[in-house]
Amino acid sequence: MAAARRSLAAKFVVVGGGIAGVTCAEQLATHFPSEEVLLITASPVIKAITNFKQVSKTLEEFDVEEQPSSVLEKHFPNIKVLESRVKQLKATEHCILTEDGNQYKYEKLCLCAGAKPKLISEGNPYVLGIRDTDSAQEFQKQLMKAKRITIVGNGGIALELVYEIEGCEVIWAIKDKAIGNAFFDAGAAEFLTTKLTSKKSEAKITCKRTRYTIEESEKEASDINNAANLGSALGPDWHEGLNLKGTKEFSHKVHIETICEIKKIYHQEEFKQLKKRSLTFPTDCQDESADKDTWPVYIELTNEKIYGCDFIVSATGVMPNVEPFLDGNNMRLWTQARQMGNYAAKCMAADTVGDSIDMDFCFELFAHVTKFFNYKVVLLGKYNAQGLGLDHELMLRCTKGQEYVKVVMQNGRMMGAILIGETDLEETFENLILNQMNLSAYGEDLLDPNIDIEDYFD
Repeated sequence: MAAARRSLAAKFVVVGGGIAGVTCAEQLATHFPSEEVLLITASPVIKAITNFKQVSKTLEEFDVEEQPSSVLEKHFPNIKVLESRVKQLKATEHCILTEDGNQYKYEKLCLCAGAKPKLISEGNPYVLGIRDTDSAQEFQKQLMKAKRITIVGNGGIALELVYEIEGCEVIWAIKDKAIGNAFFDAGAAEFLTTKLTSKKSEAKITCKRTRYTIEESEKEASDINNAANLGSALGPDWHEGLNLKGTKEFSHKVHIETICEIKKIYHQEEFKQLKKRSLTFPTDCQDESADKDTWPVYIELTNEKIYGCDFIVSATGVMPNVEPFLDGNNMRLWTQARQMGNYAAKCMAADTVGDSIDMDFCFELFAHVTKFFNYKVVLLGKYNAQGLGLDHELMLRCTKGQEYVKVVMQNGRMMGAILIGETDLEETFENLILNQMNLSAYGEDLLDPNIDIEDYFD
């Protein structure tokens, strides 16, 4: 017997059970304890922030846990979590329709519906996208049987994968000249690339923001076939607790193909029929030789090279989940998701009571802390000289295997910085960017490793 359809109304409705949506719902529930807040999510679990710590004015650290929605409802009795996908938004009628046939009226609506993987080939069983916990675990299962994989993409997930994977050859195809193009410059990329040739013997650094615990009963209830569409986004450290190891007994074995994309994907039978030639895994002493092994799938790159592999990881970005919200209506990093959800709630609350609201401080300076190749990475301000044209200069300090520090200067003032490693400079540089002090008098002393720059600006 089908469940009875229902129609609910609330002053506030939030769509999305990720960091942004949950943060928004929590703030609204706090501001308006007597009002019911409806949180509509397609996943049986929600993302919750724990152990939040304000490191500096703009930098934050926190853990992220996957929790059943009942935990959120227990902490906030006026939040009601509804598990269903959104089918349609009727903006003029202030109404959300869900796929289970229910409808929810609202006075104010916040859409935090996230995104889904932008796969290089839809429906191909040899192409995996990594989006949420379920798809990450499916990747781990496939990797355990693999001798070689191909990773396509140059974003955060691709960067973490190539470093964390052991015992498996990795062909890494990127469309840029250097790795991590969206995060840092060619100098920082070269600093990090040397890590791929070394063994991972060092202890992992702690990055308090993105650790996951999974409620087994809730996980089993989820539909793994819909994982790519349902789950909330992964962030840095998503691989904690996963055994990312292939069938071989070596550490890193990564070959990078730059300035190329996937031209064609061939299944084994198709490749045999076409009688094409694939290449062995390139090494220092052997390159461009024919591969005698047989692989389940083959990739042809736009640079005309062909490699065989066990499967392909498509880490080529995401597409916003906008389909249910566009028809008939006029209407995309992790710490930013918390901030945006928080600010959205403030705006909704202020409008409800007729107050004005100032721009939140978190938007005054771009600040992001993450981890790549077991290095702490901090990006501040215009860290790649975005929008500064040619009217800027760079200052650099690099100690191989330890740290990479780059600052962007304009007219004697610090505009941005990239900090890789345990530099302890993030708070000082953040303040220098915010207060726009003229630093011309300090010259290259700013990056002199023998001078404690923090003492200058206490």
